[in-house]
Parts: sequence; C-alpha cells; structure tokens
Amino acid sequence: MGEASKDLLRLARNLIAFDSRSAVSNREIADFLQSELIGFEIERLDFTDAAGVAKSSLVARRGKGGQGGLAFSGHMDTVPPAGWNRDPFAARVEGERLYGLGSADMKGPIAAFITAARDLPEDVPVMLLLSCDEETTKAGARHIVAESHVLKAQNPDLILVAEPTELTCVRGHRVDIQFIAETVGIQAHSSLPHGRNANLDLIPFLADMRALHLKLRTERASQDVAYTPPWCDLSIVVNNHGAAPNITVGKATCHMKFRYSKAIDPAWVVEAVERSAKAHGVTLEVRPEGHAPELAADHIYVRELEKLSGKPARVAGFGSDASQFSAVAPCLLFGPGSMAQAHQPDEFISLFALQDSVSLYRQLASRFATRK
Repeated sequence: MGEASKDLLRLARNLIAFDSRSAVSNREIADFLQSELIGFEIERLDFTDAAGVAKSSLVARRGKGGQGGLAFSGHMDTVPPAGWNRDPFAARVEGERLYGLGSADMKGPIAAFITAARDLPEDVPVMLLLSCDEETTKAGARHIVAESHVLKAQNPDLILVAEPTELTCVRGHRVDIQFIAETVGIQAHSSLPHGRNANLDLIPFLADMRALHLKLRTERASQDVAYTPPWCDLSIVVNNHGAAPNITVGKATCHMKFRYSKAIDPAWVVEAVERSAKAHGVTLEVRPEGHAPELAADHIYVRELEKLSGKPARVAGFGSDASQFSAVAPCLLFGPGSMAQAHQPDEFISLFALQDSVSLYRQLASRFATRK
C-alpha cells in the first residue's frame, strides 16, 4: 500500500472512530475535519438543532481558478448501530474490506474526496460541503444553502454527492414528505369509564390512508417507470407511546413518509391527507424534505460521468443532501461503496473501491476546472 493509500485509510479510520450519530453532537468530528483541511478556506456553520444539540457544518474551498468548478458533498452523521457483532466505532481491515459504522455511508467516501482534493494542483478550484443530520432532517445542508457565503461566491458548476453508489452515476432520486398525525384521548385504567381511547379518533384517518396507500400502487398516473418500484411509497407507522391493553390510550400518533420523484406532482397526495385529517379531527403536521433532484439522461454532466466510470447512469429510491443542494447547482450522486451495506450491522466498504474513487474524483475536479 502506497503512502497516498495509507493516508486515505488513516483518515477513514479516524472518521469512523467518532460517534457522530444524528442524535448526538458532531462538533468533535467537525473539529477533526477542520484540522485536516490545511490550506483550505473554511467556513464553519454552527447551530443548535431542534432537540437542543450542538451541530456544525463545514464549507471548505481551495484553488485559484475562480468561480465554478466541482463541489464534493458528504455528511458527517450516521444512523445508530443496531445488531452489530463488533465495535462499530473501531475501524478494522479484514482482507480488502474496511469495517465500521459509516464506512460506506459515508465516512469512507468523505475520506476519499478529501484525499483527492488535497492532492489537486493549486489552480484547480474545488469545494467541500460537509453537512450534518442528513440521516434525519437535512438540517446541515439546509444551513449551508441558506447561510454559506463561500458557496454563493464559488457558484460551483456541479455538486457531486458522494453517497455509496458503487461508483455508478445516480442522476436523480426520490424525496419525501413526512406527515405527523396525532389524536389525544384520556389515559386511564381500561376498566374505568372515564378513559377515552385516542385510537378511536385515529382509526377513520388510518382507513383513508390505507385507501391512499393502495391507490398509489395501482394508479398509473402516480407512477414513474424509471424507478424501482414505479409507485410512490406511503409508509405508515402507528405509535401508542407505550400503552398496554389495560391502559386506555392517551395519545396516538401516525407517522407517514411519502416518497416521490421529480416527474410526480405530490400536491394531490398532500391535499388528500390534509382533507382526511380535517374531516376526522386529527392534528396534522406536514414536513416536506425539498426538491426532487434529477438530471436528464442525456445531460452533459451525466454523459461525462458515464464515460469516466464506464457504467450507465441510473436513478435511485433513497434520498440525499441533493434534495437541498439542487436548489444551488446541478447535483449527481457518485461514490464508492454500496447502499446495500449502508444502515446494516457490520457495515463495510471495499478498499479497492475507495482507492479507485480518489483517482476518479481527481480526474473529475480537473475536468471541471478546464471547462470554462
């Protein structure tokens, strides 16, 4: 293993060692990344999330080529580890695999594009967008879009989101709208007469949501055949907040996620949910994620990335910070690792894929530097 590969592995290992789950502060990993970006102009965006947790996003820039160029995007946060058979924060190499929480999604890819960016000639402009809370609210990317002066000044030609796509160009993906529906009853021992079960108010609303769920799977006008599956998903989760059969349910919550692509107008779905909630006296909160990012199959950037990778572009059902960054510049997803390993016990990434991505990232950044 050469010195460059050793540095890449060192950086990936160090990133994995930080507990940066979305529910906890990411200030320590942000401090570390800032210390690694010697020679970059760094803009730090600190904020406190809705739960009162201290968070940070970083925007870094280097190169003397003026505006435009390529920006790399990666998120510092991870999902919680569940079902692991090893310490998720102790990076370990076995064969050609690097194991650890976030190794694929997406601390390994972050290490790869930082390694690539640090080795670029000084006249190649490059930007790094390092966000937090991608796995939950996209708050980090939202703050970057709203507040970053460096991003606005640089105006990149393309933002490359380094999600694990097996080094295949993902030209678009679905986004979601989340609905939080709630009913309130009176909690009591279920044998007593004064209790009121909150589920009884929620059930009529749920019946409407079941009908909507089935309609989305059968109505062709609401489907996009470019995606697998073609229908828009409406995921429905009901929570009785720990109530047991001998307790009259005091609060019932239905949390739904509706995913859709750029070709689908979600307005009628939102209207149907709101109409049902109003009819049945259900309190409703609507949380739209952002724009559905998607470039055309014949877009020049898509063609360029297909040529470089040697693989045809595709679309994906999962989401990313491109839902926020696409309001600023065209976005494509392209990174080492597989989404099949993300959010899984004993997550890993191929060391060969990591090394290959560094070379590809360097080539892309250099190409965009000479595009003007």
